[in-house]
This record gives sequence, C-alpha cells and structure tokens, in this order.
Amino acid sequence: MAATTPESRGRWARRGLSTRAGLDRTTQAMLLRQLYLAHYEVRRFAHARRVAEQAIELDVLADVAHQDAARAALAEGDLDGGVSHLRLAARRGPASRRPFHWWTLGSVLFLAHRYAEASAALERAVRWGTTDKPLYRAHLALVRIAAGERVSGLQEVIDDLAIAPCGQGYGRFVLGHLAYAAGAWPAARRYLQAFVQRTERGRPAMALALDGELTLARSTLLKMSND
Repeated sequence: MAATTPESRGRWARRGLSTRAGLDRTTQAMLLRQLYLAHYEVRRFAHARRVAEQAIELDVLADVAHQDAARAALAEGDLDGGVSHLRLAARRGPASRRPFHWWTLGSVLFLAHRYAEASAALERAVRWGTTDKPLYRAHLALVRIAAGERVSGLQEVIDDLAIAPCGQGYGRFVLGHLAYAAGAWPAARRYLQAFVQRTERGRPAMALALDGELTLARSTLLKMSND
C-alpha cells in the first residue's frame, strides 16, 4: 500500500498472493486490490477488471470490488458492464456506502446522457445520503437541467454545495456546470478550472476514473472561451 509506483505495487501484491503461507480472505482481498490498482494505473484495464472480479468472489468488501470492476469496465468502453457492476455495488454495499454507489451510478449515466436513469439513481443517493447530500442534490439538479426540466430552489442547492466540504474536489465539477447553465460564466470558469487542475495533479487512478468529467469540463471551458 506504500508503494510509490504501479510496478512496485504490482510486484509486492503478486509476492503476497503467491506466498505459501495461508492467506485469510481479507488479506487476499487487500492484495488483489493493490494488484488491481497496479494494472489500472498503467491502463491495463482488462487485467484490472479480471482482478477486481476475482476479489468479488471473496465476498470481502464486495461492493468496493464491484466499484473497481465498474471503473475498469468503463475505461474499456463497456458502459453496460460498468453500470451493472455499479448497481450490484449499491445493492451489496452497507448503508454507509450505498449513497456513494448510487451517486457514482448517476454520474456515469449522466455522462452517457441517460438522464432518466441518472435521476433515479441520484434520487436514491439523496434519500440515503448524509454528509455528502449537498453534492447529490446538486448533481441531481444538474441532471434535471440537462434533461430540460425546471428546477426549483436552484440557488439554495448551489449555495449549500458551495459551502459544504463535499463542494471541493468533484463538487467543483457540478458547481461549474450549474453556474454555466445559469449563465454565471466567471464562476463557472473558476469552478471548472479548479476541478481540472486538482484532478490532473492528483493520483493517476483518480484522473483515469474521472476522464469523462475532465473531457466535459474542458469542453465547457472551451465553449466559454469561444463565445
């Protein structure tokens, strides 16, 4: 877990998995996740997906393994496979992680322009969310706007997210697009630029997982610079 490169991460994970000493399922699952990350970070997505699916069979943090498998499937271009894994993650995860899984599913469906399904997933995230509920509510508002719906109380939704801890990081992506939709372009630029910069400077696995969001954020910034 302290490895500084994907290569060393994978090497130590393989060494642990090949030990002749008996491994309990939890340790095996943790080693498989490190091997998954090693493959994922160097874009060996098919290998990463197979490792995640092996971890699912151990039934240790199975929802997390489904989330990992979904990321690899989506990176391969398999939208339906990714969506299937995310639905299973939401169903199998404990109550504390279930809202996150529904939100992740909603964000994937939003990027795929499947707005009705995205709204249904995000409504569940809002229903069960706690500390991250402002993000889920704002993302749901963004989906509804994209679908051509009117959203009441939009400014309150924006204000709640802007001051919440979850308004940092990914929240900047949502705030930027809500501001863009509202015609507040200076704020939209500020939020989207902050999202792009933070994501690009983070871990490679995070930038890969948010490739769709990065593409959309850059596209929106380009639209504003051209108009």
